[in-house]
Amino acid sequence: MQSKIGVLLINLGTPDSPSNGDVRKYLNEFLTDWRVIDIPAVPRQLLVRGVISPFRAGNSAKSYREIWDERGSPLKYISEDLTKALQESLDKRNDGKKYVVELAMRYQSPSIEKGLLNLRKQLVNQYIILPLFPQYASASTGSAHQEVMRIFSGWQTIPPVNFIQSYCDNPDFIDAFVQIGSKYNVADYDHILFSFHGIPQRQLRKADTCDYCLKTPDCCETRHEKNQFCYGSQCVATAHALAAKMNLSKEKYTISYQSRLGKDPWMEPYTVQVLEELAKKGCKKVLVYCPAFVADCLETIFEIAVEYQEDFEKFGGEKVQLVESLNAHPLWVKTLENMITQ
Repeated sequence: MQSKIGVLLINLGTPDSPSNGDVRKYLNEFLTDWRVIDIPAVPRQLLVRGVISPFRAGNSAKSYREIWDERGSPLKYISEDLTKALQESLDKRNDGKKYVVELAMRYQSPSIEKGLLNLRKQLVNQYIILPLFPQYASASTGSAHQEVMRIFSGWQTIPPVNFIQSYCDNPDFIDAFVQIGSKYNVADYDHILFSFHGIPQRQLRKADTCDYCLKTPDCCETRHEKNQFCYGSQCVATAHALAAKMNLSKEKYTISYQSRLGKDPWMEPYTVQVLEELAKKGCKKVLVYCPAFVADCLETIFEIAVEYQEDFEKFGGEKVQLVESLNAHPLWVKTLENMITQ
């Protein structure tokens, strides 16, 4: 019997449209996930459905309308393009195996359940679950993996499955980002910023089983057995690997965190604060990589390239240049192919 391997790519998700109603629906599903807002169920539901969604849906919908184009949501159609390119690339392999690739979103459509059922209909005999989040966090990869396990637990036959957890310093992943960014001459910029999606500090502590997290200012600087699963240490590992490949000195770049929600302390330093500090030091042009996002989306196209550009100008700077994400670049497709086949 031929080995037939099902590959499920999982991205975060996007509203079905930029209307207030669809954005509110998306926020409700996303933010009521206990791994995203990790407080007890009843106050979480009341907070999200009674406070956050009603007040944020309008502004979020307005932001989505800024990036929505004739193909729809960039995150969704870029992920679809990637899925198609990866399927074509795997079809060209001659290793005696058949690969079937499906796309799913953790929130909204296409759902993880639909993706798994589509693979089952195609009679695959093993599954590879590949979340499109290079650095593991409970709120992203952890949530995607849990949803897959929830669905499998309801099947009469639970199939062989491999979960890909993290590829934060995968050499091919790093090379792909560096190659995409090479169109920008580093010497033309005063500083390089590696901006990652932040998470609350309490979630970092909850994931720590060694009483190590945030005990010292440099606890994430080096990955080892005590922090190997820490989201922060994986972000730092990605940034350091990119900097090394780009031959950047420590003074030339900063690691920061964006997309803070609420008043609780999140991972620091915050990207907007770093931009303010850079402007005060006389930096005029900043080149920004967002290595937590493998597909351009609201957080890159709008938050970085529009909102932070406006903030930087107010601070006295001139240009925040976003480095495009991996999207469906051939090097990224080859990276995924190597991860799957190895």
